[in-house]
Amino acid sequence: MSAPARSDDAEPRLLRDRSGGQRVTNIELFFDLVYVFAVTQLSHTLLLHPTVRGAAQSALLLAMVWLVWVYTTWVTNWVDPERLAVRLLLVVLALLSLAMSAALPRAFGGPGGSGATDDLGWLVGAAYAVQQIGRSVFMVIALRGPLQRNFERILAWCLVSGALAVAGGLVGGLARDMLWLLAVLTDVAGGLAGFATPFLGRSRTSDWTIEGGHFAERCQGFILIALGESIVIIGAALSGTAHITGDAVAAFVVAFAGSVALWWLYFDRSAGASAEVIASSDDPGRMARTAYHLVHPLMVAGIIVTAAGDEKILTSPSAHASAPSAWMILGGPALFLAGHATFKFVVWRVISWTRLAGIAATALLALAVPVLPEIALAACAAAVVAVVAALDRRPQHPA
Repeated sequence: MSAPARSDDAEPRLLRDRSGGQRVTNIELFFDLVYVFAVTQLSHTLLLHPTVRGAAQSALLLAMVWLVWVYTTWVTNWVDPERLAVRLLLVVLALLSLAMSAALPRAFGGPGGSGATDDLGWLVGAAYAVQQIGRSVFMVIALRGPLQRNFERILAWCLVSGALAVAGGLVGGLARDMLWLLAVLTDVAGGLAGFATPFLGRSRTSDWTIEGGHFAERCQGFILIALGESIVIIGAALSGTAHITGDAVAAFVVAFAGSVALWWLYFDRSAGASAEVIASSDDPGRMARTAYHLVHPLMVAGIIVTAAGDEKILTSPSAHASAPSAWMILGGPALFLAGHATFKFVVWRVISWTRLAGIAATALLALAVPVLPEIALAACAAAVVAVVAALDRRPQHPA
C-alpha cells in the first residue's frame, strides 16, 4: 500500500495526527478480534484436510485473509480510527470479515448440516471483493489531493482482484483455485509495482508516509492473534478430555511449551528492535511492505500449522506419527523459523545461521518419524525452537 506526503488539500479531518506517538486504538483491536476466529477456522480446515491439496488451499485462504487485514492496517495507519466515518468503515469491514471467516471451512465445498454439500465459495469471494474495493472507494470519496490519487490507483488494482475473487467463487474445482490465486497475486503485485496504473502513474515507497512504529505494532498483534488461537486449542482440548491421562498431560505441556517457544523467539528481542528500526528508517514504506506485509504471513502460517499439529496430539495422539501429522508437527516450526530468518535478513541484512540450523534440525527429525510417538516428536520440535530462542540471548547475538 502507499501514501504520498500529507498535503493541505487532503482531507485533514480524517488523517491521523502525526505530531506525537501514534497508538493502536480500541476500534482497531476490536476489528482484530474477528481474525482470532479466522485463524481458528484456518487451523481446523487444515486439520480436516491434511493433504497436499488441502494445505495449498489453506495457504490460499490464509493469503486472502491476510491481504484483507493488512490492507486495512495500511489504511488505519493514515486515517484516524477515532473519527466516526473511519470507525463505521472498520465496523462494516469487521462484519464482512466475520462472514468470510465463517465460510472458510466450506470455501471449496464441504459437508453441510443436512448432509448435503454446501459450497460457500461465493461468500468468500464476494466478501473479499467487497472489502478490497469498498475500502478503496471510501478513501477515494473521503479524501482529496495526492492521497486521493493514490487510492484511485489502489482501487484500479482492487477492481481487478475483486473481479477475479468473485469469479472464483462462482465456479468450482481447479478453476476456483486458479482464479483466487490470481486475485491474491494481483493484490501482492500491486504493492510491488507501486500500483502503477495507466494515466495515473505509480507510487514510490519513499512517498509512503506511514508511521513505522504503529505498523510494526499492528503486525506484531496479528502474531499474537495466531498464538492466541493456539492457546485456545490447547485449553479447549484439555477441557474436553473426559479422563486426564499421563499422555493428555504430556501433550498439554508439550503444546504449551511449543507456543511459548514461538512467542519467545519472536517477541524476546526482534519485535521491539525491529519496530525501532522501521520507525527510524528513511524509507519506512519499503521496509513495511517487505518485512511486514510480505514476510509476516509466513510466520502466521507456521503458527497455524503448528496449532493443527498440537490439536492432533491433544485429541488423538498416536504411537507412530503418520505422514500428515509429521509434516504438521515438524513443518509448522520449520515454516516459522524460515519466516523469522527472512524477517531478520530484511530488517538487519544478516543471515540467521541459528534459524537455518533449526530448520535443518527439524528436517533431520523427520528421520525419527517411524520410531517416535507423536508427542515425543512434538517435544523435539518445540525443543529446537527453544534452543534457537535461547541462542538469541547471547550478548554478541544481533537482535
